[in-house]
Amino acid sequence: MTALAGSMRDSSVVAWRNLMNIKRNPDMLLSSTAQPIMFVLLFAYVFGGSLGGEAYREFLIGGIFVQTVAFNSAFTVIGLANDLKKGIVDRFRSLPMSRVAVLLGRTCSDLVVSVLTVVIMSLCGLVVGWRIRGSLFEALLAFAILLLFSFAMSWVGAFIGLISRSVEVAQSAGLLWLFPVTFISSAFVPAESMPGPLRAFAEWNPITVTADALRQLYGNPLRVTGPVPDSWPAQHAVLYSVVSALVILAIFMPLAVARYRRVASR
Repeated sequence: MTALAGSMRDSSVVAWRNLMNIKRNPDMLLSSTAQPIMFVLLFAYVFGGSLGGEAYREFLIGGIFVQTVAFNSAFTVIGLANDLKKGIVDRFRSLPMSRVAVLLGRTCSDLVVSVLTVVIMSLCGLVVGWRIRGSLFEALLAFAILLLFSFAMSWVGAFIGLISRSVEVAQSAGLLWLFPVTFISSAFVPAESMPGPLRAFAEWNPITVTADALRQLYGNPLRVTGPVPDSWPAQHAVLYSVVSALVILAIFMPLAVARYRRVASR
């Protein structure tokens, strides 16, 4: 068996183990499903009337999708921190298995959680009036980009989980940086409404561009009112969203693997 095949086999075993943990503790899915539904209802019906009504609801769903899978990276953070605390990583290290398998299995199992979350969010979106108005191919491409972004964010979570000194620190660190990154974007409101420095950050923010790519492929409005922004990221949203996800993977996958090797060698 080749090294790649062995790594994939080991990773699938670790991923299955993580999914079985969720099956035994279904309350772990509560935050990944209840929170995004709450955001949809809050922004669609509490703030949506003053932000554009029905058109805003279609604008909103792409941003909620991206925010939700970004926040799901906290699963990776807390899961790895828990495994370190309980000595699970030490047990894996004593087995004849690939060093990458622990991280790849964790990120893949969390990707499955994101798939389930996206399905639930899609149903919730349909209830509040969201519709896919593009072609089937464009819709499938949009979901593929969303899951690629989710996979990339899980590697950011893996790195944070491995550098956290305790589960409590991991819980804070895994979410603390996500709030400004997700809200300084066009996930909920157009970036053009923000002051200069924040607008510049929001326009190039991968969350903004991924949300805009989803809206474009779903056939939803890119903006509720006003013209479509003429910035380069907005004009090339699909391309930039894919490139940004690949760049995140290229940066954080090696960082997480290097950190895991250091932690496992203690």
